[in-house]
Amino acid sequence: MKKIFLFILFCLFVCKMSAYDFLRAVKDEIPGGYNFWVYTPVDYFYSQEQTPVIIFLHGASLCGRNLNKVRRYGPLDAIVKGRDIDALTIVPQNPGGAWNPKKIMDMLDWVKKNYPCDSTRVYVLGMSLGGYGTMDVCATYPDRIAAGMALCGGCSYKDVSGLGDLPFWIIHGTADRAVPIKQSKVVVDKLVKDGKDTRLIYDWWQGANHGTPARVFYLKKTYQWLFSHSLLDKDRSVNRNISITMSDLGRAYGDVNRNAPQPELIDGPSVIKQEGNEY
Repeated sequence: MKKIFLFILFCLFVCKMSAYDFLRAVKDEIPGGYNFWVYTPVDYFYSQEQTPVIIFLHGASLCGRNLNKVRRYGPLDAIVKGRDIDALTIVPQNPGGAWNPKKIMDMLDWVKKNYPCDSTRVYVLGMSLGGYGTMDVCATYPDRIAAGMALCGGCSYKDVSGLGDLPFWIIHGTADRAVPIKQSKVVVDKLVKDGKDTRLIYDWWQGANHGTPARVFYLKKTYQWLFSHSLLDKDRSVNRNISITMSDLGRAYGDVNRNAPQPELIDGPSVIKQEGNEY
């Protein structure tokens, strides 16, 4: 038994091993960039270079300098509640103002340098101000994002053609008073007019207010849809076989593992330093 234990320890040492099911706060690592959380999924030890990446952009209410605020809703909160999300999950905090696509890419480059991952399977999703940020990022870098999903947002750009170059899903409630549905419809109308809507899915949820779509982040189907896309897909076609409707929201927590332990908070790199490399 002792020999087996020593063998396991040896394997852990000689391999470039990642810690897993950890949540790390990354602060002041990128000059002028965002502070952010990195969640390392449970199976990261095994997947590493095959691990997809999710970037979540929050709304205006979570802007500031307290990084804990951005854990109030979204993928990180879903993970804490027991949703199994097998992806490096990156959640930056916007100190204020519009999301900056270049800073999002700087953050992604930092993550790629420090954590082995699948750069052909990077996904961006967000709501409200984060919905704007998602559209802006995906419109600017469609060649780097495998798929995107924007809830109750809009786009800051007049030229939204880049959104037609990747699978993209827009959801907006008709009763949204904070960000009128017109903001999303303008984007859709432009893409349709220019014939750039072949990779677009959009849903107008009747009677839904600004906060209604938030439970989308807790649905298993959301991540199934995202993960079904890759930059390597021929023609980068959109998956239309998965639907998400308002009726799904009531079942958002029905299949989560409520007994799952919460991710361990760590201070510092979540991987063993080995052979001069630190991931």
